[in-house]
Amino acid sequence: MFKRLLGTVLAASFLFAGAAQAADYDVDGAHAFAVFKVMHLGVAPSYGQFVKVGGSLQVDGEELKALAIEIDTASIFSANKKRDDHLKGPDFFDVKQFPKATFKATKIEKAGDKAFKVTGDMTIKGKTQSITLDATMTGAGTDPWGNERVGFEANFKIDRMAFGVDYMPDGLGKQVDFMVALEGIKKK
Repeated sequence: MFKRLLGTVLAASFLFAGAAQAADYDVDGAHAFAVFKVMHLGVAPSYGQFVKVGGSLQVDGEELKALAIEIDTASIFSANKKRDDHLKGPDFFDVKQFPKATFKATKIEKAGDKAFKVTGDMTIKGKTQSITLDATMTGAGTDPWGNERVGFEANFKIDRMAFGVDYMPDGLGKQVDFMVALEGIKKK
């Protein structure tokens, strides 16, 4: 009886210790990037980025357990002010009405060493679509100030038309490629 009770206590302690290893991280906006690429006139790709990216992650060892990304759409930057102003307007992101684009993971599957298939809800211009990201854990460690950090990079494609970003359908590519790099700081 004692051995069975001890075994149950040890098993419960082990399970509790494993669950306690999961840690929550806030995305460090100074070290987060959302870069995109879209074809222009079928001739060459145009690139840009959203400068303000936030969100949160939950990580257990080298396992990604939760992911949420928030992008400030008004922070779009393509190295051309006139184009940026147009991208912020109603033809594209309509940032006054829709100041944020978001992604929230609904399913995370292991896809290799430090690699994950992350399915979730992407919302742009008030329209939500399920998409899948290819995410990779790029590193983890403690910074010089004693903060625990973790890094991830995610690549994915969206059909801009599905999100109501449908200006110039014959002049701009319908597919937009994204690369998002996130560095998280462990919550204290």
